[in-house]
Amino acid sequence: MLLNQYNQKYSQVPCCTQVEFDENGKANGVNSKGETTKCKKVVCDPSYLSDKVHKVGKVSHAICIMSHPIPQTHDSHSAQSISKEKNIVSYTNGKNYRLTMHYPLVWYLLCYSYAHNVAPKGKFIAFVTTEVETDQPEEDLKPGINLLGSVNEIFYDMYDRFEPCNDHEVDGCFISTSYDPTTHFEITVKDVVGMYSKITGKILDLFVDLSAVSAAAEE
Repeated sequence: MLLNQYNQKYSQVPCCTQVEFDENGKANGVNSKGETTKCKKVVCDPSYLSDKVHKVGKVSHAICIMSHPIPQTHDSHSAQSISKEKNIVSYTNGKNYRLTMHYPLVWYLLCYSYAHNVAPKGKFIAFVTTEVETDQPEEDLKPGINLLGSVNEIFYDMYDRFEPCNDHEVDGCFISTSYDPTTHFEITVKDVVGMYSKITGKILDLFVDLSAVSAAAEE
């Protein structure tokens, strides 16, 4: 999704072909299906401005469909787990030299069920993710998937993670960071809050004075 901002109004551009810039390199329009919408700021994910982001990692992701809750969760219809395990990577140089490196991998596991209206009756959906440097999601995610018990079907996916490397004060482009492997969205929320401050120049304040709200309701 891409948003453009002009005169304090935001509009969503569903099929953007490119962001247009003026002679000073500042975003001034968004071209969609041959039509250009003028703007002063552009808010988008990394896929729209690949020349203004850099790769910071890779995420392996699995969606698992099951007919039972995760074992040892007291038959809970929802569960979340973060597990860490050391992975071993071996490098061989010649016949007699061998170097083995150990580094920790973290698996994020999240499960919902039909009780949350996200699956058919009797079905559970689990998400297992981790950030890796290989091209074998099945192997990367195996320790996390093993915690699920029997699985009806698994869908694997893998995608690169990007972060912006541009200067938004110069080009007027506010680019989000790609989704990381966490399933509780803490880092994503922090990214959104940070973008809000960059775009508006204000600190996001979600504090609600309940006493004032109650007083207004009584009036």
